Amino acid sequence: MRPFERPSFQNWFRPALRLAALLAAIGFAAAPQARDLQPWKSADHALVVDAYELNTIDWEAMLTDKRIAGFISKASDGLPESYSCVGDHGGDTFAHCKTMWRKYAVSRELFQTRRMVAKAHGLLWGAYHLARPGNPIDQANHFLDYAEPRADELMVLDLEGMDTEKYMSLEDAAIFAGHIKTRTGRYPMLYTNHSTAKYIADHRAEHPILSRLPLWYARYQPGIRAVFPMGNWDAYALWQFSASSNCGKRRCPYRVAGTLSDIDVNVAPGNAQALKAAWATGALLPAKPLPLDADATATAQAGVNARPAPALPLLIPDPIPTASIPNPHLALR
Repeated sequence: MRPFERPSFQNWFRPALRLAALLAAIGFAAAPQARDLQPWKSADHALVVDAYELNTIDWEAMLTDKRIAGFISKASDGLPESYSCVGDHGGDTFAHCKTMWRKYAVSRELFQTRRMVAKAHGLLWGAYHLARPGNPIDQANHFLDYAEPRADELMVLDLEGMDTEKYMSLEDAAIFAGHIKTRTGRYPMLYTNHSTAKYIADHRAEHPILSRLPLWYARYQPGIRAVFPMGNWDAYALWQFSASSNCGKRRCPYRVAGTLSDIDVNVAPGNAQALKAAWATGALLPAKPLPLDADATATAQAGVNARPAPALPLLIPDPIPTASIPNPHLALR
């Protein structure tokens, strides 16, 4: 090429094609995988709706969306309510205690009705437990008594964050998951946000059960390729990409017919057939080898089987709660 000569398109494009083909042949991706960048825009990816008791749903309208393959409903929330409203009920008045029981009775009836309608129309069904502080075995039993999960139904542990004054601790979450396995023969899926998932992935040696539960990943961004918390997870089992936090009247990642902007929408990494095959298996993911840092590698090469404990990272609180917690201003009174 002579100095300052502009290369022709053909002279530039052919070598570029050869380079791209070579990179693909040796395993380098030139672009993010489709499942990592707005997969909900592709008809090849199944969608799942999840809801709590206050979501308004016009089932006839929603069922016109043939991409929706599953429905996950909130079931239990923390520990069961007291069966007695006599005397002081945790600071509540007698009237408020009765109101909570009416709400509980209505929510259970709604849960059963939703299950009947969803399964009658061929949707996969699942239920989640909102994990709170308190005895994890009692909470697991409460979830199973409430949801009465069948063999073809998904079970989910909803862990909203790492503030142990508001949510179940990671240690108790592992006990909860283990008790579900003991009683049903299956583990639940783990629903959580990015920072909690990343912490579990980074400390998977300390959390051998949680880090191997299939991950329902809550993150309201168009792409996750550069941030997904790998660890034992190669990919999400579900990705909650749309909720009241990023869906409004003007703009929304995906609008579900028959619902308002507060409905949660999730995308699967594959089509409806693949989703059904993996839906209720309840198995732990394979454990991957832990990476060794440079000092540990040198120590291992010297014949000493020891590795210094990794330093705990500084935790940054999530800017918003994940969408499974309803707006307190909309709570039933």
